[in-house]
Amino acid sequence: MAYKSIFTVATNAALVPMSVASAARIAEANDAHLDILALGVDRTQVGYSYVGSGAALMQVALERAEADARELEKAAKAAIAAENLDLRAGTEAAVAQMGAVADLIATRARFADLVVLPRPYGKDQGPEAEAVVEAAMFEGQAPVLVLPGKELASPSPKCVVIAWNQSREAMAAVRKALPFLKSADLVDITVVDPPNHGPERSDPGGMLCQMLVRHGVRAEVSVLAKTLPRVSDVLARHVRDRNADMLVMGAYGHSRFREAILGGATRNMLEQAEVPVLMAH
Repeated sequence: MAYKSIFTVATNAALVPMSVASAARIAEANDAHLDILALGVDRTQVGYSYVGSGAALMQVALERAEADARELEKAAKAAIAAENLDLRAGTEAAVAQMGAVADLIATRARFADLVVLPRPYGKDQGPEAEAVVEAAMFEGQAPVLVLPGKELASPSPKCVVIAWNQSREAMAAVRKALPFLKSADLVDITVVDPPNHGPERSDPGGMLCQMLVRHGVRAEVSVLAKTLPRVSDVLARHVRDRNADMLVMGAYGHSRFREAILGGATRNMLEQAEVPVLMAH
């Protein structure tokens, strides 16, 4: 398996150089095609309007979203040119209302091997940033590499930490991270407070380690106690201790009745991560 289709979405002009440059480097390293969607978002939520004014409000909002999309597309093309790479890439501008963002992103992400996006949290990020990440992972069923607010140091991480808890989501993330894992010098399978009962009770992480070694991955297992209030805190400290370049973990969602569906552990990890986090569901 290799990443041959890389996809990224531009919604914030300030973050375009970072996210596009990182995605471009991964695409170049994998001889992949990079697709960039410049997305202008119509954020109007018209609860009521006076007779005759509703259409005018909607038209103004649409024109603003179209202008944003054009500006983002221009920034994306400039970011690609600045990388000066031998790269196959395409850009497309689109406009969507907030309610339609998920469907648009899911359709595009479904046909990508890897989606590269900036961290969806921060003072400069709008609600559409989280919607894009969620749609790519949950509806698009694509692995998402979330950048921690800075450009990717290298398209091939040297040390990768896997947050392993025997879950379906964690296994999905590991399988989709294999191109990164196989190129790494070391992969640390990290288990925090393993259960006393279960198929791996006598050898936490052992079966996953065996599977990865058969793929040529240089893997080892670290079993950690939960010495901090949250598992995400333990993982973040371990990533720093190992001087890791990437974290791989499953993404967990709450009920669709909630507006924000990213689970607590997933959100906590993304908010404090200092390295790129590859997630899948």
